[in-house]
Order: sequence, then structure tokens, then C-alpha cells
Amino acid sequence: MSVRITRRSFLQGTAAVALAPAPAFAQGKPVKIGLLTVKTGPLAAGGIQMEQGTVCFLKDRNYTLAGRKVELVVADTGGNPAGTRTKTQELTEREQVDMIFGPLAAFELLAISDYTTQAKMPVLSLAAAEDMTQRKPNPYFVRGSATSSQNMHPLADYAAKELKFKRVITLADDFAFGHEQMAGFQRVFEDAGGRIAKKLWPPLVTPDYTPYIAQISGADAVVQGFAGSNPLKFMKQYRDAGVKLPLLGGGTAFDDALMKSYGDEAIGAISCSAYTGDLDTPSNKKLIDRMVREYANIPGLYSAGLYISGMVAEAALEKTGGKTDDREAFIRALRSVSLTDTPRGPFSFDRFGNVVGSFYVRRVERKGDRLVNTTLKTYPKVSQFWTYDEKWFLSQPVYSRDYPPLKS
Repeated sequence: MSVRITRRSFLQGTAAVALAPAPAFAQGKPVKIGLLTVKTGPLAAGGIQMEQGTVCFLKDRNYTLAGRKVELVVADTGGNPAGTRTKTQELTEREQVDMIFGPLAAFELLAISDYTTQAKMPVLSLAAAEDMTQRKPNPYFVRGSATSSQNMHPLADYAAKELKFKRVITLADDFAFGHEQMAGFQRVFEDAGGRIAKKLWPPLVTPDYTPYIAQISGADAVVQGFAGSNPLKFMKQYRDAGVKLPLLGGGTAFDDALMKSYGDEAIGAISCSAYTGDLDTPSNKKLIDRMVREYANIPGLYSAGLYISGMVAEAALEKTGGKTDDREAFIRALRSVSLTDTPRGPFSFDRFGNVVGSFYVRRVERKGDRLVNTTLKTYPKVSQFWTYDEKWFLSQPVYSRDYPPLKS
């Protein structure tokens, strides 16, 4: 069942009569935002944070964007393609939303791309599926977070050039996001002279990582690409197995929101993310304050990503005078957004609707009684194509479980 969240209460009284009249569009129906999230299964931790980040943004704006009230309709996809398709159709046809935030997973996004294109439904998503903004671009899609590999390209650069690692072993969830993450890391790491000793693929819902951890040997470090709550489960079993190799990870591996659930075993782990909690911007401070106040929770990539989606939608609505009825004009406005003060720092979009922005290499450290990510290096204006020529990049197969093939 979809859950509707709205803010309709306004102060009323004689003072309100003196206010100037609102624009005509603001007096009509509200802007309706549909949120596709997931509340059960291994990805639920991220899905819950997505909803929290969205609500935090709307509360900060008093549920009003560009002079129009906002109504949020939340739909739980169940974390599977069929459920995502059903909920997308409900949001589009029954709820008649003006735009969709979400979904979370790459396989969910791929399941709805054709439908949302046909419906001309603007989608602002965290889901990192590479080809949504590459070889098979969706013209109604905008991504303000990252492709699967966009975190991993700079992480590989840092691992090879700063950490001087020569051989690594990769482990990631055996689905599109994990495949694309590790392929991106592999390409840049190998191009810098490094080698991937082994690639391991535990199923997304694996209960026990021990058989995979037992295969770790002959490397300088381990790169993990788990998502949702899986990084916590893996980290505990990694510690219990007594493996001492350094750990690296992408944006979801050591997310700020997970820090309260890790123990000292995570200290020293290095990750690269589009979001970092120690970024000193007014909007990031506002997000953190709101998340702590509303949910007693620290924001991470998922909540910050949806807060940023709200900022992109707001900026686009301001460009269109609050109008969403002309979908072509609205998607042009979304893709033309360029912001400086956001929880992830400055960014803009490329011609495919994918973010070009800063990415942060961080290390897990203990400060007082809690674990935090401390930024070590900022890579500015990172494109989904890294430093590669766009035409060449797009002429290659999409990153996958087996592409690029390992160099001997």
C-alpha cells in the first residue's frame, strides 16, 4: 500500500489576509512527488534512509517548493523488479505524480526505465545502473549521486598512486551494482599498473561470507562493494576470521550512516563516496541537524542523495515557475541545474543527466566515543567517464561481471 505524507496546515487569521496573493499555480493542486523505496530485505537500511532524507528536505522547505505545496507519496518496492514496476505504474497512473524519486537498486531502475520513458515521467534516482546515462540513456532520467563505478574510479586511482597497492582481491554482491563497481575499479587500477588477484561474488542474500573470506590470500588489500546492511555482516565475519589485510570500499561500503553499527574492526578502512559527513557546507550542516533531531540518526549517502534530489527538483521548479505540466521543459530544467551549496558540494549534470561533482576518499577513525569518516582527498569535477575519452568509453561494453576481462 502507498503511504501519503503531506503538510497542509497553514497559520490562519487576520494577518494572513494582508499577504500578497500567491501565483495562480500555487493556488491549485500540489506538486506530487512519488518516492520508490525499499523497507524490507538486505537493502532496507538504505531505503529507510532514502525516505528520511526526503522528509528532512521537505520539512526544511515547509513542504513548499517554488511557491507550490508538495505532497509526498511513498511506495515500498519490496526490493525486487516486479514490485518496482507495479509501484511505478501506481504512482504514475493512479497517483498521477509529477516526478519520481528513487528507486534504490540498479536492477529496480532497469526494470522501470522503458515504462518511465514511455510515460515521460521524470525520475531522480540514486540507483547507479551505468547504462541509464551511457549507452542506453533514458531522456527523462537525472542522477545526482553517482554511477556504480563513479566512486570506484577515484578509489582505484588513490589505491594505486597514493597507497601503492599492487595486487588486490575484490568482493561484491553478485548483482549489477556489485559487478559495475568492481569493473570500474579494475579498469583504473589495472591502467595504473595494478592487478586484480581474484574477484569473488557472494549472492546478495548470502548468510555466510566465510567460504569467500577463506579464499583471500596473495594480495595487498581487499576491495569490498557490498550495499545496504551487508557491509556490517561482512565486516563482522572478516574480523572473526582474523584477516588483517587493509579494506577498501565504495560509497556504500563504509557509509556514514553505518558508523554507529561498526566496531573497532572498521578503523582504518578507506572508501570513496559522493557524500562525506565532514563536508563543511551550510546545507550539509542543516541535513545533519535535521536527521539527528528527527530520527536520532546520522545521514549517509542514501539520505543525503535524496535530500540532494529535493534540491535539484526545487531548482528546476524555480526555473519553470513552479510548472510541471510540460514534461520536456521540466526535464530540461532538471538537467540544467548547477548547485554549489549542497550536502555533497558543488555539482552539475552532463548531457546524459548524470552528475559531475566531487568525490571524497575517506578513512574510518575513532573520535571520542564514535567512529567517523575523515576525508583524506577530494577529487573535484569527477565525470562518469573518469579521465577517459567519452566516445571511446561508450564504444566499449558496459561494465559487467566479466568485463573488462582480467589482465594476466
